[in-house]
Amino acid sequence: MFEKVNPCHPDKLADRIAGAIVDLAYIKDSNPKIAVEVLIGHGICHVISETSVALNKENVHGIIKRIAGNVEVDYVEVPQDIHLANNQKDKIRCGDNGIFKGVPLTTEQKKLSKIARDIFNKYTFDGKYIINGTRLIICQSNASTDDLRKEYPDADINPIGDWTGGTDVDSGATNRKLGSDMADSVTGGGLHGKDLSKADVSLNVYCFLKAQETGSP
Repeated sequence: MFEKVNPCHPDKLADRIAGAIVDLAYIKDSNPKIAVEVLIGHGICHVISETSVALNKENVHGIIKRIAGNVEVDYVEVPQDIHLANNQKDKIRCGDNGIFKGVPLTTEQKKLSKIARDIFNKYTFDGKYIINGTRLIICQSNASTDDLRKEYPDADINPIGDWTGGTDVDSGATNRKLGSDMADSVTGGGLHGKDLSKADVSLNVYCFLKAQETGSP
C-alpha cells in the first residue's frame, strides 16, 4: 500500500514554506546553515528558523502568504549557536546521524504518483491518494465526485463524502509526509527545511537518486 498527498495538503504546505525560507537563505549566502520548522493550521502559521543568516521578515512573511494564503504569521528567528558555527567554519561537517538508504520506486508507486499529478493539474486543492494492489482510493477536496468517477471509474472516490480540505480543517507540520515523498526510501531525519550540509537532506537525496539510477537498493 502506498499513499501520496499533493502540494496543497497542509503538511506539504509546511514543507514548501520551510523549503522556500531555506532558498531565501541561499540567496543571501552561498553556504548558509539553517533549519526551519513550520506548524500551520486554522488561520495561523508558526515558524522557527535556526539560521546563520539573518532573514528579512517581510520576505519571510511574503513566502508564507504566497504559499498558504491569508494566515496570521508567528515567525521566530534564532541565530545559529556560535560553537556549531565555528565547527563548520573551515569545512563541511555533518552533525546529523541516521541510517540512510535508497530504494527504487515500484510500478505501483510510480502509477500513484502520476495519478496524483494528473488530478492536481486539474484540481489545485488539498488531496490524498492511496493505492493497494488493484484498489485505488481518491480523496480530493473541492472536486466533483461525478467528474472524477468519469476519469477513474474503478476507484473509490471521496469515500466519506465531499470535503473542503486545507488548513481551515487540518493542520500541517514540516517533514510529516516523508513516506509520500520517498516511498520505501524513507529513513531517519527530515528532508525539508534544512541546508545541504545536513546529512538527512543531502544523503537522503543522493541515496534516493542513486537507487533510481541503478535500479537497486
